[in-house]
Amino acid sequence: MSHNVHDVRRGKRLLVRSGKSPYDVVSVEESLHRDVIATNSGNLIFSDATHKILETPHTEVVSNGIRTDVSAAGRINEEYDAFVVPLANAFRPSFEGQLKRLTRLIGKLRIPVVVVGVGAQAGLGYNAARLKGIEPAVREFVSAVLDRSASIGVRGEFTEKYLKDLGFRDVEVIGCPSLFLYGKELTVTKREPALGAGSRIAVNGSHSAVKSQGLDRVIDRAHARYPHLRFIGQNISDARQLHWRDLSDPNGQVTAMPTHPEHPMYREDKVRVYVDPVTWIDDLRGFDFSFGSRIHGNIAALLAGTPATVLCGDSRTLELCRYFDIPHRRIDKLPEDLDPASLYEEADFGALMSGHHERFERFTAFLDRNGLENTFTHGDGGAAFDERMRSLAFPAGVRPWNDADLTSLTTRFGWLQSRIGELALDNDRLRRELSRAKGGPALPATSVYRRARRVVGGPIRRALQSGR
Repeated sequence: MSHNVHDVRRGKRLLVRSGKSPYDVVSVEESLHRDVIATNSGNLIFSDATHKILETPHTEVVSNGIRTDVSAAGRINEEYDAFVVPLANAFRPSFEGQLKRLTRLIGKLRIPVVVVGVGAQAGLGYNAARLKGIEPAVREFVSAVLDRSASIGVRGEFTEKYLKDLGFRDVEVIGCPSLFLYGKELTVTKREPALGAGSRIAVNGSHSAVKSQGLDRVIDRAHARYPHLRFIGQNISDARQLHWRDLSDPNGQVTAMPTHPEHPMYREDKVRVYVDPVTWIDDLRGFDFSFGSRIHGNIAALLAGTPATVLCGDSRTLELCRYFDIPHRRIDKLPEDLDPASLYEEADFGALMSGHHERFERFTAFLDRNGLENTFTHGDGGAAFDERMRSLAFPAGVRPWNDADLTSLTTRFGWLQSRIGELALDNDRLRRELSRAKGGPALPATSVYRRARRVVGGPIRRALQSGR
């Protein structure tokens, strides 16, 4: 394992794969346009946690963005001391292309590469047969990582066995960095003896769980019983449905999803999507209970001190719940008349809290073995990070667009107008470059309006058609 020798007086610089830096305050419109959540806001919970954990007086942490630029390898080698890669369910067929690009980048790096919390995705039966086709890509990726690190950190038991069955030995179960956002401290308390009609309950779930695993019926019954129920979505398509009423994504066909404009919870303003973990966690402090199939949606609640139960629908959620002792149920074995009150009553957080210190020590030992300091051992415990985050004004959770008031329209159309201006400048630049390349006279301008209409016309039309 080799890396550049930098001036020790300036400390280390770490490059972290993440949609954005925790300190970046990005408007809702820009967040959705750039997809800073990398399709799922849960990604920011573990990448923000990784950033906080690794930031010490001697370590600067920089976000690399979520897209893999293989041509940037030379610059990364020169400017950074290590590349840290927080991942979720990266060992799955739909991620194979991105995994291969990441492998090509890593293959060109001369600095340490540390992977924290990667997982393999299969069904609840832990059958890895569906992953057979991506084995060559997984082998190449893990080999490239282990050539540049002491070990690879995985989410849980299933991924550990999967990689060991492929012949790898330097595999450590470390869970997910997200639950170590506050270090060895984790307190979850039931503030009410039982849930009732006045309880504030958060529910979450994926489109697949709603469409094919029966979560739609669970949500509908809870909606009828609990007036203060709120659904918290995570997909970029969820957020675009709320903010723009944009149904162009295939997920827009799932009308049983509360983020769909036809759903009663949408019309009742009982749906949110967050583009920053800090506002997500802060809002969940005011809830009595959280449940659903989203692992990071419920981890956000646990970080807020709010009781949560995960309805596990695959190996990636199940192995994390087992490792951290998070209360959970298999979604394929739920009773027909499931009431969140029963989940709340049976949820026991004793093992989650009592085992947290040991799991934290295991996680930091993994970082130590891979040459990475952490703020809780080598810094201020994240105090400076937390203070800086408190000084920033992040946008509130994205709400359903149920109104057509002047303020609402001004904000959205103001952003759209700025996009049209940017497109006009891009259009002029491209015409000049094309003319120079052809060595001829300047080309006639393509209508900026027509080009802008292709980019932003859909949201405008939907807004005007649905405004009420």
